Amino acid sequence: MKRVIGLMLAAILLLGALSVGQAEVVPFPGKPVVGIAWRADTDSEFFTNICKAVEAAGGAWVMLDQVQSADLQYDDQGRLTEGVTPLRSLDEAAAKAVRVNTWHDSNAEQAVGSVSIVLFTGGEDISPSLYYTPEPWHGIVEEIDYNAERDVSDYLTMTYCLDHDIPVMGFCRGMQMLSVVSGAETIQDVPAYFAEQGAAYGYEHRNQKATPDSYRDYAPHDVQVEADSILSAMVGAGTLSGCPSWHHQAVKNVDNTRLTVTGYTETNGIRILEAVERTDKTFAVGLQFHPEAALVKHLEGAENAGDYMDYDTALSIFQYIVEERYLEQQEQEAA
Repeated sequence: MKRVIGLMLAAILLLGALSVGQAEVVPFPGKPVVGIAWRADTDSEFFTNICKAVEAAGGAWVMLDQVQSADLQYDDQGRLTEGVTPLRSLDEAAAKAVRVNTWHDSNAEQAVGSVSIVLFTGGEDISPSLYYTPEPWHGIVEEIDYNAERDVSDYLTMTYCLDHDIPVMGFCRGMQMLSVVSGAETIQDVPAYFAEQGAAYGYEHRNQKATPDSYRDYAPHDVQVEADSILSAMVGAGTLSGCPSWHHQAVKNVDNTRLTVTGYTETNGIRILEAVERTDKTFAVGLQFHPEAALVKHLEGAENAGDYMDYDTALSIFQYIVEERYLEQQEQEAA
């Protein structure tokens, strides 16, 4: 099955890639290939910034096909015709089918093919019906933001990769999906969570909009990086300054899962998890923040680029993804 190719965004990104058959990807010769999990809105900066960051690190990318479950019904445009609530989240029955059967009886194997790593980008809230312990939606009308088709595709793609030890890395929503798949608990609304804890919240994790139609930029904050982690191998242990943040949900805890916390931030006594890793996998990492946003701000000379992590630090994360993972893949293939 053909993948949606980077040339669809050529006017923006000027990158070519070629998909051949089920498991062969032929980009520019000698370049590692990064797969980006499917999403319909390829004009989103959560997607385009990741593409630019991969290119800056010397890699090529392809966007993977939408992964669909054989347990659900879709129309010709890939939209679900059942199992969706009026909020566009998955209903309980559809979510249970996805959780129980995971990637089995889906096109996940064909979609992932032979890419060296799969990246999961930021975006909508994850249907709370997909949680290990399903929950009702948070009830905040102005924060309704679900995408049932993407939830299914991401969940199935993630479980396929984890079951086959294919390297994955998630950013923001991607970290949350890695955590949901792994059985972690989720904070459905960070401001509400702070209020429940009796702590003041200054929107350190996502700026408030000045007006309903205004652009909401990333909120920069520091992250404490644990030593002896993959993240510390990327950027060093200690304080990582100016991490671009844009989320109102977060991973609450990783108790009784195979995840370990490798980065966090504290605000008024409340700890928010900023990085997790699956210790039972070769490479399964989640970051709650957006290093790709900092990198692109520096690349494009944004006036506020200095408010965020420096270019070299942001680039080092994607160089690790592109170079280290590619070298490990070559070593495995040669063994």
